[in-house]
Amino acid sequence: MSQILSVLAGPLLKSVALVLVANEIRGFVMAAPVLYGIYLAGGTLMAIWIGFCSLAGIGLSVVVPLALSRKFKLLGKASTKPKLAFRL
Repeated sequence: MSQILSVLAGPLLKSVALVLVANEIRGFVMAAPVLYGIYLAGGTLMAIWIGFCSLAGIGLSVVVPLALSRKFKLLGKASTKPKLAFRL
């Protein structure tokens, strides 16, 4: 059973990494129209505020998955350490 899981884990982790890279690219693509809209609005305070809020939402949608992947990566490393059953 563990062999099947280990065989399936490799491609699954590679696909997750690919999705994270695609999420980063999506963030850059979504930020461009926001910055262009601020430019077209003449850089008014309201346009800057709306643009900031939009960019903060885009940033959160990019940063949160990266932070979670790092956390799970650290948890994965901690669980692979051998544990001693009996210690003198």
